[in-house]
Amino acid sequence: MDSLTQIVLGAAVGEATLGKKVGNKAMLYGAIAGTIPDLDVLARYFVDTVTATEWHRGFSHSIFFSILFAPIFGWLIWKLNPKSNADWKDWSRLMFWGLFTHPVLDAFTTWGTQLFWPFKTRLAFQNIFVIDPLYTLPFLIFLVLAMFQKRTSPKRRRLNRLGLIISSVYLVTTLLLKGIAFKQFSNALAAQGLAYEEMDIRPAPFSTVLWTANIAVKDAYLIGNYSFFDTKPIQFTSYPKNRQLLGDLKKNDKVLRLIEIAEGWYTVSKENGKLFFNDLRFGLLSLKKDEKRFAFSYELVKTSNGLKVVETPKRPSDAEGLLQSLWQRILGN
Repeated sequence: MDSLTQIVLGAAVGEATLGKKVGNKAMLYGAIAGTIPDLDVLARYFVDTVTATEWHRGFSHSIFFSILFAPIFGWLIWKLNPKSNADWKDWSRLMFWGLFTHPVLDAFTTWGTQLFWPFKTRLAFQNIFVIDPLYTLPFLIFLVLAMFQKRTSPKRRRLNRLGLIISSVYLVTTLLLKGIAFKQFSNALAAQGLAYEEMDIRPAPFSTVLWTANIAVKDAYLIGNYSFFDTKPIQFTSYPKNRQLLGDLKKNDKVLRLIEIAEGWYTVSKENGKLFFNDLRFGLLSLKKDEKRFAFSYELVKTSNGLKVVETPKRPSDAEGLLQSLWQRILGN
């Protein structure tokens, strides 16, 4: 999830764990714990694009990381706060839950997380977008209200608990919404006589009202959108796989690693003589009917030192186009 959401979750978990003893300091250190796993993004400044992508939501998002570093961070906080009512074990417990709940929440997103690192299994339930105001805002409101209560106040604990309960209930509800959307896509494919090999669905950005499906067929992928406000049949657009465009790069180590990262959901395209690897898991840059650009696309550049993989940068205008088309599509077809 986004940084703000992880800060809110970490702070709420910190409060639930140690708020009665140390007050707002529990929220502060919980928020820090909720931020730490995402520091793996700094890897992009030290390693190549493929390696940085592999590392993201890997080691720092694992149970192993939480268990290993919680007592270390707990000891540091204890040393910084020698006069607090909490001891080293208390702070270690807070840090563990702050570190651990971060990847657990990430497991519900499209990218997922390697919770069981060093095993490569990536958990990705794909039932919530990385930014979802309906999850974050109520959670944040209850946390702020709790913050202004005395640390020994039962009302403080009730407010914080209510925020945790509401956010958790919403998260579970999105799993049910995903099941309904999956059924709608299945019915639409059957009605149109479209046979498919595999289907993968996820929520559209900022919403669990609108859902997107990737459907694998023989030589292409079909992509369709479904809103709970739709009144017309779902339409699917075909995107050719174009695997043949890779040529001798099919066996290149970096390409094979990109394929593993994308979990096989990718297309290859060529534009103005440039070759691109497109990760389908995060969809297109907008929901416009003529959109061909993908949110995560990598240019494959042959150099004298081997293959160079360059992530296609996003432009401010891309976000503008996405938000405009997203709002229109959410309201139904």
